[in-house]
Amino acid sequence: MMSTLIELSTEFEQRLDALVMHSGITKAALLHDMVEQGLADLETEYRAVAVLERVCTGQEPIYSAAAARFIVIK
Repeated sequence: MMSTLIELSTEFEQRLDALVMHSGITKAALLHDMVEQGLADLETEYRAVAVLERVCTGQEPIYSAAAARFIVIK
């Protein structure tokens, strides 16, 4: 497992400490979950941006709702 040092703002650390107190989950576990979920969200966002760029440049086909229904039913 890799360790990484990050600096947190005072406000963020206070919010994190409050969540630790209310949830009973350790700070390390909360940070781990936040990083994992945040990474998954960023990966999804970057994939969506890549598809949008391909659509805008004509490299990705687009279909009407009727055509999509026909493709799915077929």
